[in-house]
Amino acid sequence: MSIKRALVSVSDKTGIVDFCRELSQLGVEIISTGGTKNLLSKEGVPVIGISDVTGFPEILDGRVKTLHPAVHSGLLAIRDSEEHQAQMKELGLDYIDLVVVNLYPFQETIAKPDVSYEDAIENIDIGGPTMLRSAAKNHAFVSVVVDAADYGTVLAEIRAGGDTTLDTRKRLAAKVFRHTAAYDALISDYLSKVTGDPLPERYTVTYEKIQDLRYGENPHQQAAFYRKPLAAADTLTNAEQLHGKELSYNNINDANAALQIVKEFEEPAVVAVKHMNPCGVGVGSSILEAYQKAYEADPVSIFGGIVAANRIIDADTAALLKEIFLEIILAPGFTEEALDILTKKKNIRLLKLGGLELGSKRSSQFVVTSIDGGMIVQESDVHVLKESDLQVVTDRKPTEEELKQLLFGWKVVKHVKSNAIVLAKDDMTIGVGAGQMNRVGAAKIAIEQAGEKSKGSVLASDAFFPMGDTLEAAAKAGITAVIQPGGSVKDEESIKVANEYGIAMVFTGVRHFKH
Repeated sequence: MSIKRALVSVSDKTGIVDFCRELSQLGVEIISTGGTKNLLSKEGVPVIGISDVTGFPEILDGRVKTLHPAVHSGLLAIRDSEEHQAQMKELGLDYIDLVVVNLYPFQETIAKPDVSYEDAIENIDIGGPTMLRSAAKNHAFVSVVVDAADYGTVLAEIRAGGDTTLDTRKRLAAKVFRHTAAYDALISDYLSKVTGDPLPERYTVTYEKIQDLRYGENPHQQAAFYRKPLAAADTLTNAEQLHGKELSYNNINDANAALQIVKEFEEPAVVAVKHMNPCGVGVGSSILEAYQKAYEADPVSIFGGIVAANRIIDADTAALLKEIFLEIILAPGFTEEALDILTKKKNIRLLKLGGLELGSKRSSQFVVTSIDGGMIVQESDVHVLKESDLQVVTDRKPTEEELKQLLFGWKVVKHVKSNAIVLAKDDMTIGVGAGQMNRVGAAKIAIEQAGEKSKGSVLASDAFFPMGDTLEAAAKAGITAVIQPGGSVKDEESIKVANEYGIAMVFTGVRHFKH
């Protein structure tokens, strides 16, 4: 076998002229369509129009040109079948040995903020995927290329032996079916959103690989980092790494957790995260003040952690960040002076994020979580609590300062693994109890961490109190106000305890379980 005829039709014309020129020099006859044919002709590459093969003009504004037996018989014929050979000869049809196709830019089209529905639909490719699938199915005999990165391999093998190897054809066919599956998944997702059906009977997702990772959570586990097409600019998948060694699996998880928390705040905020839980959160009038509070919240746990800021890192803040070992610093940007300071640390990763959507401006996305044998899908938790949503259920109302700290604590506790308790004071966390099997246990951890600072602080709980023991512990620690969802059959017990100790308590009516 050898490659004698190639059908080339590409939207992305990167490298296509040089590729086809060398194919022609190797004796390959090139068939092409529309804009690709015009480009090759202009560049002096010998080319035959698709209409010369099909005997039929391109019609309906180019919508129908390759959907023809003369094309698909040439792709699908089994070359070592005497019956197929006889039919091809009888009908005067010829084989096509190589297909080079990439598709209409549907993803790029729907990424435009002002794209119309009509434009989106017009950019759904029909002929291209059909040719790709035909060629890929018949990869025992046909080579198919959907990625310009494979041009070099194909040319090298044709030069060496006149054809590609079967192993290469299998690999290229697998890539084609991944490509067409992703293309269809993107179209399906777009139309599901247009028709208001975000959780359809079949949920198909596609992701693009960013990089292979050295390993997963532990060295014996393989891992890779993928990005969802059209991911928002302020997501970790679109962050620009300015400095430092490559990210690990655990780095990515922790960095994403830090980013989700820091986006809760519209004022300058800094979040330190360890093992996907916040160990320190602070807000201030400047990013420097916010960092100082995040550091003071837990100067032990921040060591070796991830820090995220929602403002540009300046030189003064960078000087403090440089003093401790950190894995990653994420921010919307770094001043030149800050970069000069931080890049002196060889291994620290510096990530620059796109324009952050903060506070109430955050938009909801659907989140996919894998389980053994399947997945579960839910909306991301971007609920924003307003002061007017609060219900005061105790005799004493919270003071203005207590209310401010309660709302601060509530923004943090929604991102702490359940059962979760957060103590807050002076616009910073002072105690975090995360991932406990009972709520009073989480409270005791947060109170122990806060120590004497717990006096005069407020407490935020991600879910209701099933009994009054958490309020008892809070009262003994000197906590003066509590925010929780409410809704327990024993709410009255908690309210009674709060009233006995003069604690102000508010219900939100919303819980924030995080597993």
